[in-house]
Amino acid sequence: MSEEASGGSVGERPDGTSADDQVVESYFSADRAKAFIDAVVAIALTLLILPLLDAITSLAHLPPDRLPGAAKWFGDNWLLLLAFLISFALIATFWLNHHRMYAGVRRVSTALLWLNVAWLLTIVWLPVATAMISILDSDDALVKVSYVGTMGVASLMALAQELFLRAHPALHDISPDALLRGIAVNIAMIVLFGVSLLVSILVPEISYFALFLLMLTGPVARLIGRMLGVRRPPKQASATPER
Repeated sequence: MSEEASGGSVGERPDGTSADDQVVESYFSADRAKAFIDAVVAIALTLLILPLLDAITSLAHLPPDRLPGAAKWFGDNWLLLLAFLISFALIATFWLNHHRMYAGVRRVSTALLWLNVAWLLTIVWLPVATAMISILDSDDALVKVSYVGTMGVASLMALAQELFLRAHPALHDISPDALLRGIAVNIAMIVLFGVSLLVSILVPEISYFALFLLMLTGPVARLIGRMLGVRRPPKQASATPER
């Protein structure tokens, strides 16, 4: 039977839309999702400061002659300050990696949205885990699992998004090598968070300073990238002609 006799073009549905249109309808614009994610991350970053605010405002009831000096306050709250700086830097790093990843994402599916929600759950929990360090026993292994482990799960959720995008190229225009580099970075962070957690628990004297192992993310990610087959970007030719 010809196309005209069938009453429409091949792949056309009774309502006049094509099969390709049906696929597109299952996706959503990425712009709204990106705006929502940015807002939630910004709120989480702001909430990190609340324990420090509580630590200083709790002194307001003391008479002036009993107020500690600034140096003593910093000394008494050094661990909370360290946790704040680490949490702020890591949430900012998570957001920067997410921002780079989603710069090439044009559409999102329901499954990808839920992966983002799972990732955001770890981000909004971090201010609570940070506050636990100042209120509860900071050497408690469960406190360390809650704090460092949450960061590892955040990297795991970011890795799940990278893998999902790699399996659904219709959602983005990210190059395969760029996706592999992102996957390598997230695997490196997961490994280093795991090592940091073990070191902080097994060597209490090092404690949360073990998180500075994250400074090795670059070299470890490059090593994993080579294992995954990431190609090096071609070197740009020198603008100066050879003599």
